[in-house]
Amino acid sequence: MYKSIIKRIVDVLMAGIGLVAVSPIFIIVTIGLFFANQGRPFFYQQRPGKGGRIFKIVKFKTMNDKKDAEGNLLPDADRLTSIGAFVRRTSLDELPQLINVLKGDMSLIGPRPLLVQYLPLYNVHQARRHEVKPGITGWAQVNGRNAISWEQKFDYDVWYVDNVSLGLDIKIFFLTIKKVFVREGISAEGQATMEPFKGNSDE
Repeated sequence: MYKSIIKRIVDVLMAGIGLVAVSPIFIIVTIGLFFANQGRPFFYQQRPGKGGRIFKIVKFKTMNDKKDAEGNLLPDADRLTSIGAFVRRTSLDELPQLINVLKGDMSLIGPRPLLVQYLPLYNVHQARRHEVKPGITGWAQVNGRNAISWEQKFDYDVWYVDNVSLGLDIKIFFLTIKKVFVREGISAEGQATMEPFKGNSDE
């Protein structure tokens, strides 16, 4: 009942209330990133959702598009702007995804939507993360986020799929708030973001 009906109702209500509540912050961050990123405050990218269905995620754009002499994008750490670093540290970059929640592409709580090119790299166990809608935050995020290995992250995602409940979602919600203030696990060691997933070496 919760997984099939109530969870969606909670998502719509909370996302709507959330957008209204954070609208002043949303506007200020949008203006700041507009100037920092040459008029492009938002970042759009295709991501796989429930069942692997592709949707377009929206986030605040925390990195510029600077390239090297060969035309390749510079490393993430070199492209992270000052305001972008602040937005990422405080997890404000995730706020626009409330729009994805209202549209039904995402849930407030669930496995994070990763890159489309990772789809063929998952093993059968890891692919189960797509049995539910992806979330703005999830069990893996409150248990290490980018500071844990891909394998551990996927294990947490699948555990969530098997244990979805109202109580668990409430727990993850409040743990997420705690993580935002403590600012744990935002980046992998020595990186601005998580290292790319390259598949399972033992298969």
